[in-house]
Amino acid sequence: MRIVIIGAGNVAVNLAKALAKENEIAQIFSRTLANASALASAVGCKLATADLGEIIPDADLYIIAVKDDAIASIVEQVPDNGALWVHTSGSVPIDVLRIHRKRCGVLYPMQSFSKQIEVDFTEVPFFVEGCEPSVADEISALARSLSHSVYPADSDTRRRLHIAAVFSCNFANHLWALADDVLAEANLPFSVMLPLIRTTVDKLCLLSPSESQTGPAVRLDHAVISKHLAMLTGDKHRIYDTLTESIIKKHHKK
Repeated sequence: MRIVIIGAGNVAVNLAKALAKENEIAQIFSRTLANASALASAVGCKLATADLGEIIPDADLYIIAVKDDAIASIVEQVPDNGALWVHTSGSVPIDVLRIHRKRCGVLYPMQSFSKQIEVDFTEVPFFVEGCEPSVADEISALARSLSHSVYPADSDTRRRLHIAAVFSCNFANHLWALADDVLAEANLPFSVMLPLIRTTVDKLCLLSPSESQTGPAVRLDHAVISKHLAMLTGDKHRIYDTLTESIIKKHHKK
């Protein structure tokens, strides 16, 4: 397939590199030409642009991998050319494309991406939606060329997936950042937490999150909780207290 990648951020970079192995990346667009050119060079693409008016009209697939609030503007500015257009967002409904495109859908890879770290897409779950069944089949086939895990998911399902991903990834990572702050106060590196984090995640292969919950809150160890709270201030105090109450409510209050 001849593919145009619209975007040069974390998702766009990883998708472009994965798709370039078996497809032709025909053009890269980014608001910043340097970013478009860098990604184009990385995937052997000759065309890079920062002008939506220069988007080529003859590709097979256009992948919009930009910030959620920029998707609608891009679709409005580039005329429909009859090709397949998809976006990669978990929280944006398909309707943002359907209004302006005859053939459109969603290709949502549920993973945390960084430009510096190459992702093994075979392990990334993809959630797809099409404007009609035949289009959904096309998008699913593309997803299966990258991943072993491909699922249909309408816009409401993707929103719920995205919320779950925020809890599982973004919020969890923020808690690790707070833990890093606490450790720094004791002149300890965050690396001391890694065996604990790995074990916690590994347990989820065998147990549900509720079954694997440990710690003072689930044990109702109020003496330890009080000592911890006395050592914390500001956001850390509020977050510790809120999460402790949530764990107690989930496990002990019926």
